Amino acid sequence: MIRIEGLRKKFGDTEALKGVSFAVQPGEILGLLGPNGAGKSTTVKILTGLLPASGGTAWLNNYNIATDPIKVKKSFGYVPESGALYESLTGWEYLELVADLHHLDRGVFRQRAGEFLDLFDLLADKDRRISGYSKGMRQKILISAALIHNPQVLLFDEPLNGVDANTALIFKQLLKRLGEQGKTILFCSHVLEVVERLCTRIVIINEGLVVADGTPEAISEQTGHASLENAFHQITGAADADEKAEEFLQALEGLKA
Repeated sequence: MIRIEGLRKKFGDTEALKGVSFAVQPGEILGLLGPNGAGKSTTVKILTGLLPASGGTAWLNNYNIATDPIKVKKSFGYVPESGALYESLTGWEYLELVADLHHLDRGVFRQRAGEFLDLFDLLADKDRRISGYSKGMRQKILISAALIHNPQVLLFDEPLNGVDANTALIFKQLLKRLGEQGKTILFCSHVLEVVERLCTRIVIINEGLVVADGTPEAISEQTGHASLENAFHQITGAADADEKAEEFLQALEGLKA
């Protein structure tokens, strides 16, 4: 499980998180949404230990992220928004490195690595250096590395960046199955259609605060909109899309003149 209580984060005089609280239960796929700068990635980075919190508390698998950082890191898998890879390694060597860090049995590693590389159509490229991989291939390695040790908690920050439609479909089906197995999943994405179809619950953050929490259907119903996209725009106070498009076109016409 994931539990966050009163999470705060300041960068100088800017308060990125102003007391965020929510929980994700085993078997849940929670979509964490918000406009750019709302605090989504900051929240995820605090959960993974990449950033220290300025206040509040968070737990993963009942381990406090501040007092039990090693136990926390052992219990989750993480796909960052823009992950750095050791490009001098091959895809297989990178997965092997991650497995060794988690003290995974060698036989178990070989079986799981083979299955993931086959699933993501990377077996033929497993001995190529990552420096020669495309963006989509790198993302597949990151996803495989996050799952190789079979963690109970999964943190995904824009995991589908750069992947093709077939891989995206496989990943979404995989995520559903992992949720059915009782995994605790936090999923951040700007693609609202994917979140609406995939996530069992949604938390929307805006300006460092939780402004909505519920199922996609409940949030849409509360705002009187048929789609999550329109509900999201209303909740976060986004400008009307038609108006912004018209303003942009008028500006273009003005430049032509």
